[in-house]
Amino acid sequence: MTNALRFIRKLAFANMLANDRLHEAVSALKPGEFEAPRTGFFPSLVATLNHILIIDWFYIDALEGGDLGPRAWQNAVPYSDAAELRAAQLASDRRLLTLCRKLGDEDLGRPTRVHRTGRIQVERTDDVLSHLFQHQTHHRGQAHAMLSGTSVKPPQLDEFIVADDAASRVDVMERLGLTEADVMDLDR
Repeated sequence: MTNALRFIRKLAFANMLANDRLHEAVSALKPGEFEAPRTGFFPSLVATLNHILIIDWFYIDALEGGDLGPRAWQNAVPYSDAAELRAAQLASDRRLLTLCRKLGDEDLGRPTRVHRTGRIQVERTDDVLSHLFQHQTHHRGQAHAMLSGTSVKPPQLDEFIVADDAASRVDVMERLGLTEADVMDLDR
């Protein structure tokens, strides 16, 4: 396995762990805070977190060879309930992790067909994955900032890559039933 493939697998794990920790914080919000208007690219936590999920569906489907395309965002807020949204995000994150774990080095440069409105965008698989992880990070950061205006302290979201951070991620690892070997031994 190349370093590039290991890096992509590590990002898929970090993505799942960060999403779960963010959703854990959201689960502690007081009634009305999830839907309350906030300053950000999207006008609320519910809209921002649903956007993350919808765009995951869009890109993961393309990476799997599907043609979901813009149908992914026909409903801008498919989950208004925080617990249901969390479960859907975790399912999407597990789907992405499974996809990344199945990739071989030779797959990273293969073309991925992204179905857009009226056209097919063709990109390298590793570039689509990089874009997807960047998209997630971008909008998680916005949701993190939105939490600053709620009753819940924004959680730490960047303790998921290096081995030295193991003690800082015990909570989310236990919730997801993962071990340090799962996240660090990516050759399997």
